[in-house]
Amino acid sequence: MTPGDNGASTPEDDDPFGYLYADGQANGAQPPTGGYGYPGSVNRVRAVGQRQYGQQQVQGQPGTQTAAYGQVPQQQAPYGQAYGQPNAHYAAPETMPGGGAPTRQTPGAGQDGPGRRGPNTKGLLIGAVAVVAAVVIGISIAMINGGSGDSKGHDKAGPGPTSVQSSSPSQSASSGATPAGLPKIDAKALRIEGGATLASDVKGANADGGIYVAGFNQVGAKVTWTISNIETGGTYRLNVRYGIPGVDANATLVVDGKANSQPLKMNNFARSPQGDWEKGWQTTWANVQLTKGTNTIQLVCNPGNQCNANIDQLYLQNG
Repeated sequence: MTPGDNGASTPEDDDPFGYLYADGQANGAQPPTGGYGYPGSVNRVRAVGQRQYGQQQVQGQPGTQTAAYGQVPQQQAPYGQAYGQPNAHYAAPETMPGGGAPTRQTPGAGQDGPGRRGPNTKGLLIGAVAVVAAVVIGISIAMINGGSGDSKGHDKAGPGPTSVQSSSPSQSASSGATPAGLPKIDAKALRIEGGATLASDVKGANADGGIYVAGFNQVGAKVTWTISNIETGGTYRLNVRYGIPGVDANATLVVDGKANSQPLKMNNFARSPQGDWEKGWQTTWANVQLTKGTNTIQLVCNPGNQCNANIDQLYLQNG
């Protein structure tokens, strides 16, 4: 090649697609020969159905099989070895000198690591069981004691105010003292007037000797209690134990000469049978205003009162 000589071919000839353009065709560019429109390509003509796709042949490895695209080709077992049987020439790594995997020591039970002991789970379990057992025993004892206490308390309490009436009366013929330190008096220590008398033929009176005031069922009948040891003036509760034949009664209550506006009710609160005096013993009460020192309390059967009652005891409580 000399200066000015571009050789046997021109750039148009080097361009495989030069024949597509007008200037290339003018310069003599020719379509390339061969398959698929590329220079040097080989046009291999096969009959329909002979060309197969999706399979590959592994070259250079004897004993390989053609596998479909995307699958790993299976290697054939060496000659004389059955398929699926271990290779007689294979040796496990652990059988080779120095080829075994290093073993790792597993800490023993109750240890966090070599040379250290972990928590004693057995001891903790025993302790937890002991605590639960103690709680259950404590609850059981509390329930047993609580139940028995309620039962005993109920037996001792009695049916309201009547339990106080059933206590032993004072042996003194004059004013005695209640458990709270307040005065108490039996029927025979009262001053009786207006046809009232003492009797003991009806059983059940709590006064000393079973003696009570009878004959109170007539106008003008009166019982008087003079109290000389009131330490503090104020409101007190006057309790009157009486007996009736199953029919309501009442009387006028007079304190230090002043009659209460409301009569003292001696009703059949116990619902005792009519005509039964022995089962008719009951208790009523009313608030009274007392002064320090000496006070006088009277029960009077005035006109308009229903006085068919026996008088057993009188006593004071804090109002």
